[in-house]
Amino acid sequence: MRESETKEKQRGVYVHTFGCQMNVHDSQKILTLLSKEGYAPVKQPEDADVILLNTCSVREKPEQKVMSAVGRYAQLKRKNPELLIGIGGCFARQEGPKLLKRAPVLDLVFGPDNIPELPQMLGKLHEETSSLVDIDFDPAEDVRFLDIAPQVLDSSTSAMVTIMKGCDKYCSFCIVPYVRGRERYRSGHEIIEEARKLCKSGVREVLLLGQSVTSYAWQDEETGEVWKLSTLLKEIDKVEGLDRLRFTSPYPRDFTPDLVNCFGALPTLCEYVHLPFQSGSNQILYRMNRRHTREQYFEWVDALRERVPEIALSADVIVGFPGETDADFDDTMDLIERVRFDGLFSFMYSPRPYTPAARKAQVDERVSHTRLLKLQERQREIMLEKNEALVDSIQEVLIEGLSKKDGELRGRTRGNKVVNFVGDPNLIGELVTVKILNGYAHSLRGELV
Repeated sequence: MRESETKEKQRGVYVHTFGCQMNVHDSQKILTLLSKEGYAPVKQPEDADVILLNTCSVREKPEQKVMSAVGRYAQLKRKNPELLIGIGGCFARQEGPKLLKRAPVLDLVFGPDNIPELPQMLGKLHEETSSLVDIDFDPAEDVRFLDIAPQVLDSSTSAMVTIMKGCDKYCSFCIVPYVRGRERYRSGHEIIEEARKLCKSGVREVLLLGQSVTSYAWQDEETGEVWKLSTLLKEIDKVEGLDRLRFTSPYPRDFTPDLVNCFGALPTLCEYVHLPFQSGSNQILYRMNRRHTREQYFEWVDALRERVPEIALSADVIVGFPGETDADFDDTMDLIERVRFDGLFSFMYSPRPYTPAARKAQVDERVSHTRLLKLQERQREIMLEKNEALVDSIQEVLIEGLSKKDGELRGRTRGNKVVNFVGDPNLIGELVTVKILNGYAHSLRGELV
């Protein structure tokens, strides 16, 4: 029997987050919900009464890290048998009850949609209920998961706002539709109201989140109007106190002219787009079920640069996808040369459960690794060249916090580039003007003007 704790004692909760910005935001939702039930966040797992791992399953490596972390936390449970350990998120949805067999130390397994039920599930566990598993998707009419608004700390300069969840694209390599479900859109009015509250609390920048954010299509039941992402951006742009607006992650085919035309027209919309291309080969794009060609991707890039010539671009790319030849990889390298991205998130292909690509003949891992290193080295050179070209330019920087180097601050330009410079910590959260002195591959150095 677990000993009941008095109401006066706050239970400590430690959340270990793996994966994307969506997971980071989900972890914030978890802490918000549990704080209302008397749980207090702790900085060290050793101080926790509950340890929750919010997980990712897009690639195999994060899964390995999760199970390694569970092994470490199991040692804490040996010292404190009343400690509760749970796994949530995409990996939990993927594996379900199998996780209890792989790691008997677990008390709880819950999917992304089941975050609203966390307080009740933990309550049952504290009352001696055996291990619980809840990985079902919300019913169609239930959007409680989307409507949880995380608390914002007074020091926050930037905040994330979920506008949708799930994905209907079914790219042949991607597990997201299987672990996050079909696309569901949050009310545009509720999104705007959340943005207003955030800006009133001191937030200067809002990042709109969704697995396929450009698919946003919410219908207003009163007017019958269908809001697209461009509609939402125009409405949020009007929010008082908002200085910067961003969104991620988009799906290239949904980058329609109405969305492109928002850039350069909306004062708050930053001159930065993350536009995944995954491969530069038409053959591989077809096998990936990406529903676009390399030629179309160039058209979208050209349209964005025609609107805003200085726009910064980043992307995702996979090397070693099943069937990728040297010629296919050369096409990817050619695309990188032609677009010249400001940032690139590059990965070796990782077979995922449930996906069609996992059943195809795989590229030799050594070949994939060699290709990845070649791509990353060239991309590093491109980023260095682009950042060096910014030397002597004047940039608007939103100061996010302290730099790793003593006495320096860290902030970002509207093009999402990190800038480090000497400054007073009292400036954190402010927009300042900075002259760029040096450009490096992954950051800039400047001085206050």
